[in-house]
Amino acid sequence: MEFIVRAVDVGSGNTKFVTGISGADIRCASFPSVAYPSSADTSAMPAAEKRKTVCIPVGSLFYEVGPDIHLAADTFRAKQLHDEYTESPEYMALLRGALSMMKVPHIDLLVVGLPVALLALKKAALEKAMTGSHEIGAGRTITVRKALAVAQPQGALVHYAAEHEKMASIGTEQSLVIDPGSRTFDWLVCRGMRLVQKQSHSINRGMSDVLRLMAAEISKDIGTPYRDYDAIDLALRTGKAPVIFQKPYDMKRHLPIAESVAQQAVSTMRQWIETPESLQNIILVGGGSFLFKKAVKAAFPKHRIHEVKEPLYANVRGFQLAGQNYAMTSLATPTPSDRAPGGGA
Repeated sequence: MEFIVRAVDVGSGNTKFVTGISGADIRCASFPSVAYPSSADTSAMPAAEKRKTVCIPVGSLFYEVGPDIHLAADTFRAKQLHDEYTESPEYMALLRGALSMMKVPHIDLLVVGLPVALLALKKAALEKAMTGSHEIGAGRTITVRKALAVAQPQGALVHYAAEHEKMASIGTEQSLVIDPGSRTFDWLVCRGMRLVQKQSHSINRGMSDVLRLMAAEISKDIGTPYRDYDAIDLALRTGKAPVIFQKPYDMKRHLPIAESVAQQAVSTMRQWIETPESLQNIILVGGGSFLFKKAVKAAFPKHRIHEVKEPLYANVRGFQLAGQNYAMTSLATPTPSDRAPGGGA
């Protein structure tokens, strides 16, 4: 019997989580990091209106979260874009929504992530909040025996090393992991798997800034407020023009604004890197990697920039691998009542 280890990465843009493990294959899923509050449990709605969401009780309210959350949306889309995000009821609702969708009886070790700049400050409190019993909707609860919070890009480094079969050699190498997310732009310098704290940090300059500035430029151009951030994001990723007032809108003229955000973030990071010539691995991950790639290559012209498959899930897959290793070496042997099949270690 094995420990049940699971990982969740509650980002400002998407909540990513591990749904299962089959050998070396780590299966993941995600949903938008949007939680809509109500005073009653919306899961009791008629079957014809059923959507792929769960209704999570947190405090005196219920929060609906999940892949179909856009069907519950009103005109105001609230997001928690601040450093106290992990202490908000929305964060807890998103986390518990992911636990609900994992479909496991309990969790021996739950691994979660934090922006680099908040790790030392928030680690202990987040681990405490994650441990214990969680209500996950429809009268169900799940117990988390132990929690472990790590720097978000550290997960990506573990995933990269495993994907490229470098787990043995990377212990002697110096690496830079760059993770442009929705709210924060994180980077991590490691010697082996150990964090070099004075060269690692995060700043509030992510994809949300890009979308906000692009929306402002479009608003000025069309003469009316435009706030469809999802349409802008999709257009940037696919190159397909968004439809505004029933016509395709050419966003190419606004791309320099998007690129300027990436350049600002990368320029700030570059000031923290003391000896770039000593870096043996530069790894670019995260949901915003496609937009930041050009600025990263310009900042490190003599390096090869490594990427991973499905960069959105790089952190959470690394969390899972790190958690499995931690469980095998550091957790006490569970009692028979603590054990369950379908685990992970």
